[in-house]
Amino acid sequence: MHIKTFSLLSLFFAIAAGTFGPTSASLAAKHPESKTAAAKKAVSSKKAAPGKKAAAAANAMPPLAAQLALADNAPALPTKAWLLMDYDSGQVLASANQDEALPPASLTKMMTSYIVEQALRSGKLKPTDLVSVSENAWCRGTSAESCMYLPLNSQATVIDILRGIIVQSGNDASKAIAEHMAGSEAGFAKLMNAEAQRLNMTKTTFVNPTGLPDPAHKSSAFDLAILARAIIQDGAEYYPLYAEREFKYNGIKQGNRNALLYTDPTVDGLKTGHTSEAGFCLVTSAKRNEMRLISVILNTHSAQARADQTRELLAWGYSQFEKATPIPPTAVVATAKVGFGKADTVPAVLGAPWMLTVPRGQQVQTTVELKPGLEAPIAKGAVIGKVVATANGKPVGETPLVALAEVERSGLLLRAWQHVANLFGR
Repeated sequence: MHIKTFSLLSLFFAIAAGTFGPTSASLAAKHPESKTAAAKKAVSSKKAAPGKKAAAAANAMPPLAAQLALADNAPALPTKAWLLMDYDSGQVLASANQDEALPPASLTKMMTSYIVEQALRSGKLKPTDLVSVSENAWCRGTSAESCMYLPLNSQATVIDILRGIIVQSGNDASKAIAEHMAGSEAGFAKLMNAEAQRLNMTKTTFVNPTGLPDPAHKSSAFDLAILARAIIQDGAEYYPLYAEREFKYNGIKQGNRNALLYTDPTVDGLKTGHTSEAGFCLVTSAKRNEMRLISVILNTHSAQARADQTRELLAWGYSQFEKATPIPPTAVVATAKVGFGKADTVPAVLGAPWMLTVPRGQQVQTTVELKPGLEAPIAKGAVIGKVVATANGKPVGETPLVALAEVERSGLLLRAWQHVANLFGR
C-alpha cells in the first residue's frame, strides 16, 4: 500500500511538472480545439500580454482591407485614383486604384507638416524657435513652384513655417524646416520614410519634403488617406491650421488652394497638390453630423475637376452611409475559457466604445472571434479576441475584445489537477 501511494503521488507530481514546461503551442498540439473553439478563428497564437502597456498596444488594430465599394451607385470619377474613407474606423467606403503608387506633388507636405506637428507635441520644437532660410531653401519666386516667400538668410518662427507649409504650400518653408530638423532635405526624407513605415504606408517613398518631381517619389490614395487620418488623430491642436483660408507673411497674403474651404462649411482640410506629372490632386476631410469622411483625388485634369469630384464623392458618402453602434459599450460580449487560472472563464468586453459607418438601412451582423487556448495569467484589459461586423455580407469594421477582469495563474497543485482533468476529460 505504501508503495502504491508513493507511486501515485510520484505520478501526480510528474504530471504536474510536465504541465509547466511546454509552451501554449505544444499544449494546443496535444489538445485539439473543441468543435466550438474550432469554429472561432484565432486572432493570435500568442498569450495575452500582462500589463497595461502591452494591452494598450495590442488594442491598436489596423483598418480593414479596402473594398471597391460598400454601397451601391458609387461615382465613376474621371481621375487616375480616388478613395473615400471613414475617419473613425479607417474603413475604405469606396475607391479606385487605391494602391497604385503615383506622384503625390504637394500632398507630400502633409507628411512634412505631420512631422513638424509631432515634434512640437513632443517638445523637440517650440512654436517660437527660429528657422533659418538657406540659399537652397530660398524661393526665387518663379511660377513653377509655390512659395511662402521667405527672404534669403532670414529667420522665421516654427509656427509661421508650419502655416506657410499648410496654407501657402511653400516649398521654401518645407525645405527650411527640413534643414532645421535634419540638416538636409535628404536627411529629412529619411524621417519621412520612417514615419511612413510606422503608419504602414506601404506604397510610399519620399525623396524630398516638397513633392517636387522625382522618379522615386511616390504615394498612393490609400496611403495618403492613412496620413490624413493620422494628422487629424495625432495633432488635434494643430489641425485647425488646415482650415485656415489665408495666411499673410512678409507682406504677401496668399489664400489656401483648397476651394472647398470657401464653399462647404463642413470641410476643414487638408491639402492640394499639382505638378505636370502628378496632375491636380486633393485630400479633403469633412465632418457632418458626427461623421467624418476623408477623400483623396489623384491625377485629375484641373483644379476645378479635383474640387468637383471631391464634392461628388463626399455627397455620395454622406447620402449612402450612416453611423451605427453594433454593441453597447458596457455589454459583456462573450465569456472566454481560461486554462490554468484561479477562474475558469473571463468576461470579454469592448476595448473602447465602437461606432461604425455602414450603408444606410442595412442591418449589421457581428461575429465574435476569441483567441483559442487562453491561459492565465491574463491582465485586465488584455486583448483576448475581436468582434467583426458585416453588412450585406461585406466587412464594415472590427474592434478588439478585452478581458473585463484579471485572471491569476492557479497554484501548483490546482494546475496539476486541472491538467489531469483536461487529460481525462477529452
